[in-house]
Amino acid sequence: MNFTEEIKNEIISAPVPSAEWAVCMLSAFMRTSGSIISRGEFYGFEIVTENERTAEFITDIIENTFGVNLTVSGARFDVFSGRDKLVFESVGEKAQNLLRKLEILGEDEDGIYINFGISDKFMSDEASMTAYIKGAFLGGGSCTLPDENSYSRTGYHFEIVFANKAVASDFCEILAEFEVLAKLVSRKDSAVVYVKSKEVVSDLLNIMSCFLSLEKLSKVVEHKDKQNNANRVTNCSVSNIDKALTASVKQVQAIEIISQTIGLKSLEKPIFDVATCRLADMNASMRELSARLGISKSCLNHRMRKILEIAQSLSRD
Repeated sequence: MNFTEEIKNEIISAPVPSAEWAVCMLSAFMRTSGSIISRGEFYGFEIVTENERTAEFITDIIENTFGVNLTVSGARFDVFSGRDKLVFESVGEKAQNLLRKLEILGEDEDGIYINFGISDKFMSDEASMTAYIKGAFLGGGSCTLPDENSYSRTGYHFEIVFANKAVASDFCEILAEFEVLAKLVSRKDSAVVYVKSKEVVSDLLNIMSCFLSLEKLSKVVEHKDKQNNANRVTNCSVSNIDKALTASVKQVQAIEIISQTIGLKSLEKPIFDVATCRLADMNASMRELSARLGISKSCLNHRMRKILEIAQSLSRD
């Protein structure tokens, strides 16, 4: 079971609190996994899902809560997931009335029309908006976590795919009510609302009351942070070692120039002592050299700079 399935199973494991809640949730599900169809004088709908538990949950609500009968019209193979998607449909007066109740169909003096945005009814209070978010994720949502073995800080991705941009844009407004700022992009014939921040993914799981999934996310974040911190420490140590070795090589080269030209004995005794100490141990750190010479590190740095200046002057000559 992947992380997306875990979240969906956690959503459908919670009880349905009311028929009003079911209407909000089902309307969002239809906007992500459903499509309107018609036969003769009646409209109806078709829904598609690859998760069997989600299919059972949705069909139970449609049939037992709203009294609309569904038929299995087939299965479609999804090349992206490698799974068969179950296809259910219902056409008739009851199905058409349900679409009206879900605010997907409307009717005026000119007849029946399609609502392309989200009804204000589903954006009126926190409970309705929460139900809508859950339904949208059940129908078109996915969430991925980064590979535990990678050092990257990225890899957190939460998205919901909608049938049209109008609904997706309104959905972004719902998320904004929870202080979640999502991005919206077009993908082929669909509109995708997504976030990539681990903090925002955490907020969304909390909004949907998916606390087991939230706990798993927290563990992954903690593991990745420890891994990244350890990697930064290692990189910093390696970098410091590289810098120390580079400095040591330059110092030794400078001392050899002096030795081959004017000779080390021409140096003042404090400078001579530093030069011979460095030649005696080319891999020693500046801290180790200062301890051996009994001088401060700043004093050692000053004398070493003097050696480099003398060598540079000799090289020019």
